[in-house]
Amino acid sequence: MADPKKILVIDDDPDTRTFFATLLEDAGHETVMAENGREALEKVKNQRPDLITLDISMPETSGVRFYRDMKENDEYTGIPIIIITGISTDFEKFISTRRQVSPP
Repeated sequence: MADPKKILVIDDDPDTRTFFATLLEDAGHETVMAENGREALEKVKNQRPDLITLDISMPETSGVRFYRDMKENDEYTGIPIIIITGISTDFEKFISTRRQVSPP
């Protein structure tokens, strides 16, 4: 098996964070968790994940703001981000502003 990847799981719901972290750890990866975008930015700076899973609707710093901060920082643009979220007004607004949306 390849070297385990460090994956940052960002979600304000503790059950969702635990669920995704458990799945990823069972697949052999290391996980780091954050409950909001502000905390997640600190974890990105200090722990440099290989991949990020991101909830859009969160308190403090939203997932949308976190995503934009990541894409605006040249140091972090190479880190893939997978958006995992329930459909919400925030998500619909966010996705409608994307120039290109990749099919699933």
